Amino acid sequence: MTAAGFDAAIIGAGIVGAACAAECARAGLRVVIIEGDVIGGGATSAGMGHIVVMDDSEAQFALTSFSQNLWRELAQELPAAAEYDQCGTIWVAADAEEMEEVLRKRDFYREHGITAEVLNELQLEEAEPNLRRGLAGGLLVPNDAVTYPPAVTRFLIERAIAAGAVVKQGRAVRRINQDGVLLANDELVSATVTINATGSWSPELTPGIDVQKRKGHLVITDRYPGFVRHQLVELGYLKSAHSLTEDSVAFNAQPRRTGQVLIGSSRQYGSQNSSIDQPMLSRMLSRAVEYMPGIARLSAIRSWTGFRAATTDKLPLIGPSADNRRLFLATGHEGLGITTSLATARLVADQLVNRTSAIPIEPYLPTRVSRAGDH
Repeated sequence: MTAAGFDAAIIGAGIVGAACAAECARAGLRVVIIEGDVIGGGATSAGMGHIVVMDDSEAQFALTSFSQNLWRELAQELPAAAEYDQCGTIWVAADAEEMEEVLRKRDFYREHGITAEVLNELQLEEAEPNLRRGLAGGLLVPNDAVTYPPAVTRFLIERAIAAGAVVKQGRAVRRINQDGVLLANDELVSATVTINATGSWSPELTPGIDVQKRKGHLVITDRYPGFVRHQLVELGYLKSAHSLTEDSVAFNAQPRRTGQVLIGSSRQYGSQNSSIDQPMLSRMLSRAVEYMPGIARLSAIRSWTGFRAATTDKLPLIGPSADNRRLFLATGHEGLGITTSLATARLVADQLVNRTSAIPIEPYLPTRVSRAGDH
């Protein structure tokens, strides 16, 4: 290709990179996707696939709710392999204090146009019979969904290719430069803009950005249809997710279309080893059994780990880097990469083709980190 061969070179074919490729190609840009390993690998293959509206901040709510709307549109076109299921989320409250949080979340969601229903103890038992008795209640958010991310990623890559994108798979990247991307085999992929969508590995290509690895474990069971009916998350999850330094676990169980149950979750900082941490895994499963005692009787068929890309302020980096306007970042989504992939892609494409975005982009711009450091 000539120096002007590609408008956008996207590094990373996880769900964020695939979504960016599909969105940019459909916007008329000449796109190349560069992936050193498999399509939909990394954190995409390791994640739960929970499509959830979050309320930690107005910016987080704006991004997750916008993205969920995009998911709802895309769901009509997804193949069966994507296992898209609008099963809803129940935020489970263990005691009266957590029920206060249930009420706060309900009020926030309703004020922002999100359907949410408070469940008392008996209603929670009826909705999820395998939860332990005596839980205080919960909050049902019926429009939340789950999906199988690797299948969605392949669909998005195919959509990008259909719109003219080129895929270079099995090509390791040596570095990003002003002309585009230099591959390990010394091939230069020239592009006007390069998009770093490599998740927790993004600092290796863009040193100094505010992204850290956060390790997590997951377990999937054999098939037990109906054992879990909704995505279940303990409200204590919010406390563990907010910690920037302490290892933590929280009850998180997801029904799969296959009848399997996906069980999480754990968070570890500072761990670079992808192997199973048996004490952490045992701690996570023990927490799950506290909420659903019957989980102890289920057969687990596989466990694995993955690395989330975490930022200090809990918001992703979406847009041109502070040091190089020809380098865009699409990383730092932590545990919301699946949820926010479609909105991230839309915001990236909006910036590249000078479209007005549906939500303000300023909270997610990488330059905010530099501005914050100036004060």
